[in-house]
Amino acid sequence: MGTDMDTDMDGDVEERRVQVRFITKLKPPYKVPKTSIAIPANLTRLGLSTIGMMNGNRNRFDFLIDGELVRLPLEQFLLAKGISAEIIIFINYRRKVLEIEYIRAVVLKKEDEPTLHDDWVSAVDGSCPRFILTGCYDNLGRVWKAAGECTHILEGHSGAINSVSVVNSEGTDSVAVATASKDETLRLWKFDTEEHSYQPSKIRAFKILRGHNASVQSVAAEASGSMICSGSWDCTINLWRTNVSDTEGDLVSIKKRKVKNKVEESQLEGEALSTLVGHTQCVSSVCWPEPNTIYSASWDHSVRRWDVETGKDLSNIFCGKPLNCLHVGGEGSALIAAGGSDPILRIWDPTKTRNFCSYLSVLFT
Repeated sequence: MGTDMDTDMDGDVEERRVQVRFITKLKPPYKVPKTSIAIPANLTRLGLSTIGMMNGNRNRFDFLIDGELVRLPLEQFLLAKGISAEIIIFINYRRKVLEIEYIRAVVLKKEDEPTLHDDWVSAVDGSCPRFILTGCYDNLGRVWKAAGECTHILEGHSGAINSVSVVNSEGTDSVAVATASKDETLRLWKFDTEEHSYQPSKIRAFKILRGHNASVQSVAAEASGSMICSGSWDCTINLWRTNVSDTEGDLVSIKKRKVKNKVEESQLEGEALSTLVGHTQCVSSVCWPEPNTIYSASWDHSVRRWDVETGKDLSNIFCGKPLNCLHVGGEGSALIAAGGSDPILRIWDPTKTRNFCSYLSVLFT
């Protein structure tokens, strides 16, 4: 923004725009002309900061409408605030002028800005097109949408989060996700992906899963979302139900906790349905690509394939190195890839041999 602002802006004739006037109580050189301009309705705070010159100071300003900080794309903010739709216009058809005040941006301390990761980002799941789920060593999970907007903060773990998984995300705005932590628990969370808020919503887990005796290193969901599996430093893989209404024996207690208004809130706790035993070191990664088949990778140098119904280790391969990550893909789970503590990506095709040991080593240098 600067002295070169025009009342017209280039753009597609069908692009939705808003007629605005920028105002401020700041003194020069931060003042700009009071001329109104038409700007794209989908601009974020960053986009507003880059209009015209704005004195060349990108990201230095915050913006207020009716005294409230703009933390959503402009059109979303206006609709959420119930501001007249007449403000949102098509180019060359102007009705009203929206006043936007700009102020010097205040840099918040990390403890005052929980949307920022405050430690190592240890886990990411981008399998749902509507959001990205992350886990961090600051004990928090976070849900992110477009333009780096943090919409939900998952609060409750007492240890770093090692792994995250989207449990179910199709056919509904309500999504369930799972987190695995160094505090030896897993937690299940639900949130509405279409919920609009000016600040990230802090949510508590609706269910805590206890049963491991050491840090939980990995978690994966079965395709239907009805179950998850987890791998741990206790060398085991546990299977869990996710349905909060399930009554077939996994619900062992209802924990009461105090909240700020001193009203008690119930929190479900669950125990494992079954445990798969066979690994001799940390189970670093798990995959559940088919209803009755789980794959796991471990620091004991092995990849194993498990039968969910019987709990038996059907086959395994040893590669001579501790394994850190695993993925199963292709039609009918045709390829298995694992990475470990060397510069080699190992890829197996279990359909080629009966003993599940045909693989390709790809060396990265």
